[in-house]
Amino acid sequence: MDLTPHCHLCFTTLLTDLSHPLTPSPSTKSNLISEIQGTFPLFVTWKLSSNLRGCIGTFSPQPLSTGLQTYARAAAFQDRRFSPITASEVPQLRVGVSLLVDFEPAAGYTDWIIGTHGIWIEFGDGVTATYLPEVAGEQGWTHVEALDSLLRKGGFRGRITEDVRRGVKVTRYRSVKKEVSWEEYRAYIEGL
Repeated sequence: MDLTPHCHLCFTTLLTDLSHPLTPSPSTKSNLISEIQGTFPLFVTWKLSSNLRGCIGTFSPQPLSTGLQTYARAAAFQDRRFSPITASEVPQLRVGVSLLVDFEPAAGYTDWIIGTHGIWIEFGDGVTATYLPEVAGEQGWTHVEALDSLLRKGGFRGRITEDVRRGVKVTRYRSVKKEVSWEEYRAYIEGL
């Protein structure tokens, strides 16, 4: 599945919201929306050069034509870890779209493949947290380091012991992912 149009829609949404001078025409957005079909859980990731700038998504299946726009905005403007993206950052941006597939319960907290599976954990009173499939590999983490980091990300403040790890419910999943740079997107809109 080619997710290039999905990434183009995310950039188009961002440019529209920023009132950027290179915002394509409304018909371009309409054409992109008509190309994008399906319903998936999804995440949108913005990077400034190679550094994370925002990443928000949902495990609830979304119609892609609307879900991509919703989460492109949320990742750009509402990720509490970062200030909102500004127009001056656009030339260094990359957008990634991840469609999440193949969810299955893991037999244990190490029953997933680094670089292949994302993990979604649940612990305590229904607290959840996730890392997309690429995160553990990019960070150079082991299974234990990834799980411990994810527990902290989810708000666990106690001592992480082997018993704590064994008590975590782990769901593994895969993603279909595409990343598009500003330069690639700009070439697309200039070629219209």
